[in-house]
Amino acid sequence: MGPLLTGHTAVVTGAATGIGEAIAVGYAREGAKIVCLDINSEGAARTAEAIRKAGGTAWSHALDVADRAACAAMAGTVDKEAGQISILVNNAGINRRNPFTGDPVAVMKDWDDIISINLAGTFNVTHAFLGHLRATRGRIVNLASIQAFMHVRTPNSPAYTTSKHGVMGLTRALAAELGKDGIRVNAIGPGLIETAINADARAKNPGIVDVFLQHTPLGRTGKPEDIVGPAIFLASDMAQYVTGSIVMADGGYRTV
Repeated sequence: MGPLLTGHTAVVTGAATGIGEAIAVGYAREGAKIVCLDINSEGAARTAEAIRKAGGTAWSHALDVADRAACAAMAGTVDKEAGQISILVNNAGINRRNPFTGDPVAVMKDWDDIISINLAGTFNVTHAFLGHLRATRGRIVNLASIQAFMHVRTPNSPAYTTSKHGVMGLTRALAAELGKDGIRVNAIGPGLIETAINADARAKNPGIVDVFLQHTPLGRTGKPEDIVGPAIFLASDMAQYVTGSIVMADGGYRTV
């Protein structure tokens, strides 16, 4: 285990697969104890077991981040099981590809589901663990997106773009308010990362990848592991004077 996060306990939401799984495993390599939370309880358990097999310490629980009462209860459960956390990674999120002008029923459901998980979920989990983070002078890492700045020109729900703009706004608002408590709040802005959340879209619309690559100077899509380094940096003391910022991990997409 590495030294950068030794002595820390981290909660990672959406830890069953993709970016959340990669961050959880990466944090464990750097010495943190990990609480893996996901609505997919079996996936969260697999991530925790992988960490334990590698010599780390991890727990897992099912959590629907859209359920505010469940988030509050989970903070108490984690306190009893793992103690107070000092790192929170708000990664849980969904996306859908229905256009605003599409089927009204689908559009309305997309809005309700995506906002409740991506944006309200980030609020719910952060508020639930605020007592922990104040006590430990902790750090929060939110997962935003290149869509915190633009609506990417591929089949995409406007609710997703709105949610990620909201996550970035919440990041800045919390950084401003919680700095006095020693809490740092930052975000990561991934580009096209190959995960389960976009696997179906990539398979059904192969042109999506081409569109991204035309705007990506590094010439490739991202992998979940590409987000781990920024996540470690923002959670570690290397970033002790960094708050209210977004670290882009998009292969340079916004430069073209």
